[in-house]
Amino acid sequence: MINHDQMMTHVRTHPFPLVFATISGAHLYGFPSPDSDFDLRGTHLLPLEMVVGLEDGRQTQEKEGIYDGLEIDLVTHDVKKFFTLMLRRNGYVLEQVFSPLVVFTTPEHDELKAIATDCITRHHAHHYLGFAVTQWKLFSKESPPKVKPLLYVYRVLLTGIHLMKTGVVEANLVKLNEDAKLPYLDELIAMKLEGPEKGTLESADLAFHESEYARLTGELESAYAASPLPEMPSSRDALNDLLVRLRLSQGSA
Repeated sequence: MINHDQMMTHVRTHPFPLVFATISGAHLYGFPSPDSDFDLRGTHLLPLEMVVGLEDGRQTQEKEGIYDGLEIDLVTHDVKKFFTLMLRRNGYVLEQVFSPLVVFTTPEHDELKAIATDCITRHHAHHYLGFAVTQWKLFSKESPPKVKPLLYVYRVLLTGIHLMKTGVVEANLVKLNEDAKLPYLDELIAMKLEGPEKGTLESADLAFHESEYARLTGELESAYAASPLPEMPSSRDALNDLLVRLRLSQGSA
């Protein structure tokens, strides 16, 4: 269960003003274990004196805390760094912007979500293809094989396929499987939901999952080739305008 008060206790201690903070990780993906920690992600606003001088300022902030046994990890980037990542083929930051699990928000977050739709390109497929390769390596090298990296493999491949076909960022594997209809995913998700974070597959059919990994990788590659999404983002000017307004408002605060 998500305890918003505990999340906000952690968020309020951030040293800089936040534009937003949302929940990422297994809770966003739809398969948290009973002992999963909470991964909070977002963007912060450095004051002018930290961005106009020779030093880059604290571009990335990381903070961990434990509240009544609940472990919370908060990672944020300064708005300029975050906006720069949005203009690249980085699906991870888009998932953070669009996450429905909102802990802290502002009117600028709403504006950012509207702008982010114009950041999506067909080349975001490369982000998900690369992430799938990394997670498959993690899964295949462990003995006994663990449920978590296997679910991440399926999650990123289905997210990428869905994005290429619809232009919509969807990170929740349960919702993605409503369209994909892969019967084995329900059992894998149930194992992760009911078991510990490092739960294992007692009799994993590695050949079957390797075949599915290859099949879905091919499906994502085909979806990329046929995708109607644009080649380049068209949101640079809007992001720049929002960045300037945020900086100036901070300077006059």
